[in-house]
Amino acid sequence: MTRRHALAALLVLALVGALAGFVWWQRQSTGERTLVLYGNVDIRELQLAFRQPGRVRAVEVEEGDHIAAGQRVACLDDQPYREALAQASAEVAAATAELEKLQAGNRPQRIAEAEAALARARARYRNAERDYRRERSLQTANATAQRALDAARAARDQAAAELAVARQALSLQQAGARVEDIAAARARRAAATARRDRAETALGDTRLYAPRAATVLSRILEPGSMVAAGTPVLSLSLRDPVYIRAYVDEPDLGRIAPGMAVTVSTDASNRVYHGRIGFIASQAEFTPKSVETTDLRTDLVYRLRIVVIDADPGLRQGMPVTVDVLGARS
Repeated sequence: MTRRHALAALLVLALVGALAGFVWWQRQSTGERTLVLYGNVDIRELQLAFRQPGRVRAVEVEEGDHIAAGQRVACLDDQPYREALAQASAEVAAATAELEKLQAGNRPQRIAEAEAALARARARYRNAERDYRRERSLQTANATAQRALDAARAARDQAAAELAVARQALSLQQAGARVEDIAAARARRAAATARRDRAETALGDTRLYAPRAATVLSRILEPGSMVAAGTPVLSLSLRDPVYIRAYVDEPDLGRIAPGMAVTVSTDASNRVYHGRIGFIASQAEFTPKSVETTDLRTDLVYRLRIVVIDADPGLRQGMPVTVDVLGARS
């Protein structure tokens, strides 16, 4: 190395030192200095399960796969649920037909039949009434026996009763179904519709979808397994949001506040992530053993949660990280 090169290197080092000193002096003069915290990556996990029991037909993802929100990841054998839906749909059709029949009233042929029966009953009554009057006239003139008059009166009364029955029968045919019967039929159709809707929901529950973008951690069950409702099938790691669980001791608690910007770094790469403080616990706790600091302490600390806004797969569950709070108050 020539003398000129050496002088240039010394000049660069001097400039870097001067710049660092100026930055340090500026932060001290404005009451700000970097606060370094330590913590671990905290990625939310999710257990996916079917709401219905059955036999697993397919698991469509592998461990480590990145899946999108709404992607189908598994399904059950849906044949029993399709059959249940077909039966429920048939019950709805039958209940609907019964209700429509009651609302439509009786058929014209039934009404015409009742009208004809009323006409016959009216004719019989008129004939019985004439016979009774004739017998009564004869009895007044002592031309007939009392027995004949009594028989004519009985025939007249019977014909009158039959006429009343025929009138009521025609009225029933014309009126149609009772309001209460129609209401009951409507309720039966509503119950059948609810059963069909429940069967449709159960059929839809035979397909399992990812609620959010995530990474598959483990396949808990394989095709052919019999599962009960709520039995986990897949374990997922959510890709967003990614949190950092860090801790701050009591002397530094007053230097931070929710919303402050931070940078996050790991030992695995040179990538620097950015985030903000989202939560500071109101209750103290002892420093967890999982927190890797330069000097592990057993002093009381306060937990805080940092939301990483530019996370990538380089941040993995439980990874130790270093957090720099650049705007911390002195």
